[in-house]
Order: sequence, then C-alpha cells, then structure tokens
Amino acid sequence: MEMMDMAADDTREELRQKLRSNFDGRIVRKDLTKKIKEGANVPVYVLEFLLGQYCSSDDETIIEQGVQNVKRILADNFVRPDEAQKILSQLRKNGSHTIIDMVTVHLDIKKDCFFAEFSNLGLTNVPITDDYPEKYDRLLCGGIWCIVQLEYESEGDSSFGITDIDGQPISSKQKKQKDISPISIHKLTPIQMPHIDIEEVREGRKAFTQEEWMDVMLRSCGYEPEQLNNREKWLLLARMLPLVENNFNLCELGPRSTGKSHIYKEISPNSILVSGGQTTVANLFYNMGRKTVGLVGLWDCVAFDEVAGIKFKDKDGIQIMKDYMASGSFARGKEEKAASASMVFVGNINQSVDVLLKTSSLFDPFPPEMGTDTAFLDRLHCYIPGWEIPKFRPEHFTNDYGFITDYLADFIHLFFYIFYTVK
Repeated sequence: MEMMDMAADDTREELRQKLRSNFDGRIVRKDLTKKIKEGANVPVYVLEFLLGQYCSSDDETIIEQGVQNVKRILADNFVRPDEAQKILSQLRKNGSHTIIDMVTVHLDIKKDCFFAEFSNLGLTNVPITDDYPEKYDRLLCGGIWCIVQLEYESEGDSSFGITDIDGQPISSKQKKQKDISPISIHKLTPIQMPHIDIEEVREGRKAFTQEEWMDVMLRSCGYEPEQLNNREKWLLLARMLPLVENNFNLCELGPRSTGKSHIYKEISPNSILVSGGQTTVANLFYNMGRKTVGLVGLWDCVAFDEVAGIKFKDKDGIQIMKDYMASGSFARGKEEKAASASMVFVGNINQSVDVLLKTSSLFDPFPPEMGTDTAFLDRLHCYIPGWEIPKFRPEHFTNDYGFITDYLADFIHLFFYIFYTVK
C-alpha cells in the first residue's frame, strides 16, 4: 500500500513539473481558490489569475506571502457596486486611485477615439489611449477585468494624464475630448488572460499523455481524478462538451449532490445557468420589440437547472426551442436568426433507475410536453447517466494544480483542434 502511495505521489509530482515547465503563470493550486473565495465576492477567474501570478510555487512561505498579497490587492482595489460613489469621492479627493473592475472599450466613430466603461464603478465615456484596445483586443469583445490606475483632473489642471503602455505622456485625439470626463486612465493592466496563444497551448499539450491531460482537465474543474475510476472521469469530461462544440444539446439527470450544474455556473464565464427553468422566448431567443438576440446569441452555452421547472410563458416556446436544437436557427417575425449556443438540461432523479424504467422512462423529470415528445428527445446529442457519477464528498475536490479558470474557458473552445493536431 505504501509503495502504491509513493508511486502516486511521484506521478503527481511529475505532472506538476510538466505543468510548471509548459504553463507557468497559467496554473493555480485549487485549494487556495477555495480558501480565499469563501471570504471574497469576486469572480473565480479573477481570483485564480491573481493566485497564478503570486502563488505559482511549491514553497509554502512563498505561497502564504502570495495569498496575503492577493487578499491585500482585493481589499484595497476591488470595487463593490455599493461602494462606487465612495471610490469616486476618494478619487476626486486624492487625484488618483487604483481599482479592480470589469472594463469594456468601444470606439466612438463620430469622435474618432476609444472610450472605456467600468462595470461596478458605473463610469462611462472615460477616454482611453488607442494602445490598450490594440494590444488587449478582449477589451473590445465583451470586456476584461483589469487593475486600473485612474486620475482625476481638477479644474484648471493642464495635465490630462493620458499615457501610453510604457507610462509616457502622449499626444492623442482623446486629449481633445477632455471636457467629456475629468477622469482619465493613467495605467491599465489586465488580470484576465488578455488573449490566448494557441501555439503555446498546442506545444504545451505535447508534453502530456492522454491520461495526464485528462487529470489536468479534471483538476482544472476542481475534481480530484485519483478518487475517480476511468468511467467516472469520462462522464465528468463529457459535461464540457457543450462548452467545446457549437449547438451541442446535452442532458444529464441523476441524484442530487453530483455537481451537475457546477461547470456551467462556475468554471466558464462563457456559459449561463438559467435557474428555476422559467424563461421567455424574448429572453432566450429574440426580442422582437427591441430587435435584439437573446441568451443563445450572447453565450456559448445555455444551461437549464432543474428541468422539471422548465416553463415558457409563450405557447410556442418549446416549438421554437426544438427548431433551434435541430438546426441552430429559429424564425421570429419575418427573419430567421442563427446562433451557436449549446443547450444543456440538468435535473434530479428522485427514484432508482430500475423503478423509473419500470414505471416511466429516463426522461421522467422533464415536463410532459418535453419528456414524452420524441421530436424533442431526438434532438439531444448526449445523455449523461448522472447516477453513475458519485456524490461528491470533500475528498473528491482537488487541492492540486490545475489551469486558471479563465485560461481553461478560453482554450477549451479550441480543444478538438489542439487534440487532433498534436503529433
């Protein structure tokens, strides 16, 4: 038994070394995430990025110092929405202030310059130099979390404070717009992955065997693979299929406490979990009044928690859903719209599988208009038997290294490309 434990420890240490060699700064110890997350209301991917920067070591002293640094950074700089006015007051009083917030940038065509918006702080139309959106393109594609040093231009101050990435004052078109806002961005540093280098992932993947890569992926999601058999590993990985494939329809029904909705809520910032199941056609597909596409056009994956509660306020909701699940498009009004979001249905089975098979079917938790409609069932690409996945206990959650959540979420889009092109 001791020999087996020693062999397992050696295998884990070898895997850690491979991760550090090939993905340094992209990995984090998952127990640290749990430790800080309990007392910090910040997105997991922001927290793990900071931990990856400060705690990428095996030295407990360095790790503890890193944890304290992360806690200090969050305490001093993270903007809570209810404290936005307090932060703005401090900025006005002190002339400068550093914050952590979600920043989105848009180009104003008429003014021919870029402007930033701050989610929690509630600021809009803050001038930003062209260098940042050019270097960090995700600022223009939904925004990223950043550490931003803001400056407040008091009346009569001739220095507007716009600098380039190196901190040098620049002459910019934005300077002409200083009457728009007294607040300017002195320095901006992303604390999410600003972009993913596909070649880095592809080259790093070559260092791992299939079994090792499976373990890394599972640990990145928070699971401990050593507590799982091979079948259970594959079932847990199957939960990630909707995050990888476009228009992939998946169903998982099983007992409680098996973490069915965890991946879609916590692991990927590109998926959304519809709690309770009640929604509308306008919210999910297309709002004809506003002429805007719904959730299927905004997210990579739309997951419904508790399928028993799925209910559309519109009579044609399920019919439109079936149309979308079959073709990836749907008709609303005079137009046909296409989207690529996958659909996931998760729910609980309260009886044993044997009883269900004798009395009804394995789709019994669905509402009758879905669970007994063969046209709907035919559109499901995968059914994960949740009763084969163990109920999670503390030992099923890993304390080892895995990918930073944000990094994982971005490159799993390209997982099949990477996997099939590794030689």
